[in-house]
Amino acid sequence: MVPHDLLFVRRPDAFACDGARPDWLDPAAPLVVRREATAPGIVPVGARGLARNERCKGYVAASDVASIVTPRMLAARARTADGDLPCIAALRALAPRLDALDVDWGPAGGAGFWLACGLPVLRASSDLDLLVRLPRRPSAGLIEALCALSDGQPCRLDIQLDTGAGGFALAEYARGGRVLFKTDAGPRLVDDPWEAA
Repeated sequence: MVPHDLLFVRRPDAFACDGARPDWLDPAAPLVVRREATAPGIVPVGARGLARNERCKGYVAASDVASIVTPRMLAARARTADGDLPCIAALRALAPRLDALDVDWGPAGGAGFWLACGLPVLRASSDLDLLVRLPRRPSAGLIEALCALSDGQPCRLDIQLDTGAGGFALAEYARGGRVLFKTDAGPRLVDDPWEAA
C-alpha cells in the first residue's frame, strides 16, 4: 500500500478519524493512502465525501483492508470510462498516449475515486489528476512528452511524479530549480528528487 492507492475496508468502523467523525463519511467509499510515517501495520489514509470541502484524515489497520485499487489498475478502466465530463474525456484521450510512453501511470484525485467507486464527485470544472511513478530519473524527452500532454485538453491537467521516496508536481520540476518533495516525513524543498531518498 503506497500513496494514491485506494483502499476498501472490511468493516464500517475500520477508519479511525483524526478528530470527530464527520456526518458525510460513507463507509462504503474507498480511502486514499496518504504520506505519513506510522507504526507498522497502520496505514495513513484520507476520506472524502461528495463535496470539495468534505475531507478528513485518519488511519486504518492493514489487517482491515479488504481490497486495494491502484492508479495503474484504474488506468485500464480509463480507456472505456463512460461519461462526458471534460476530465473524463481528457482521460480517455490521454490513455493511449500515456501507454505509448511506457510508464507506470494512472488517474488519481477525483477521477480515480470516481473510477474506483462511481460516486458523483466530479464536476464540469474538475481537474484531471494523473500519477506517474518514475523510480529512476527520466530522460529530458520523457519529461517533455509528459508536459506536452496538457496541450489542447478540455480541463486542467495536474501530473504528479512519484519516485518511490516521495512525490512532486511535474509542472514545478519542468520549470527548473528546487521542487517541493512530499515524503512520509513531510514536505521539503530539494534540488533533485531522485537523489532525495
